[in-house]
Amino acid sequence: MSAITSGQPRIDLNADCGESLTSWSMPDGAEILEVVSSANVACGFHAGDPSVARETCRIASQRGAAIGAHVSYDDLKGFGRRFIDVVPSELTDQVIYQIGALQACARSVGAQVRYVKPHGALYNTIVHHEAHAGAVVRALAELGDELPILVLPDSEIERQAAAAGIPTVREAFADRAYTPEGRLVSRREEGSVLHDPAEISARVVQMATQRTVTAIDGSTISVDAESICVHGDTPGALEIARQVSAALSEAGVEQRSFLS
Repeated sequence: MSAITSGQPRIDLNADCGESLTSWSMPDGAEILEVVSSANVACGFHAGDPSVARETCRIASQRGAAIGAHVSYDDLKGFGRRFIDVVPSELTDQVIYQIGALQACARSVGAQVRYVKPHGALYNTIVHHEAHAGAVVRALAELGDELPILVLPDSEIERQAAAAGIPTVREAFADRAYTPEGRLVSRREEGSVLHDPAEISARVVQMATQRTVTAIDGSTISVDAESICVHGDTPGALEIARQVSAALSEAGVEQRSFLS
């Protein structure tokens, strides 16, 4: 999959969605679907519930956003941001379970799950953790639906997925700081999450047009991405997403799903 077509820069914007509960709504949860081209829908293990997942799939489909299964460690209390030392075979089962549940929700509203994106601690762990990366790859292989998976470039999950014939989509992050090595700065560190919409928009345009980003130490590093994530739970996420989309358009960058 390529983010560049016939000389014109092209990028997908994805966001985490469906992270509310039926009795509690996360700010900007549904509105951000007006802006992004791909929707990472929570599958209930870190956030969301069946009613929210089904409604999110319905809205995403109506607005033309591709639907992805946002799979996680079984960590509802920790919002999926804690490493869980789960047995790899059990993690495979959990990933299959989550994707299958969202597939049913999507089908019930006339839509379909088109890709997979790991969430939080699972996403960061499979950058380097061979066993858990293998467990996720095994889940996708055993499902047999040829669902692509969003990955951090040059990661363990990318290597194992490629070896297994699982399609991969390289991803970058609009509102997260990068280390000089191209990894995400830990959320425990100051400056790890960016909040200024103008700064974030400029970074995304740089990523899409120059294939670079400024790391936390001021150095310029390469970024090879087909999709850029705007975190739906970041304060002001909707305004950030709107400004990012407008900045991309002004810079002549076409925004559409990596699947189209």
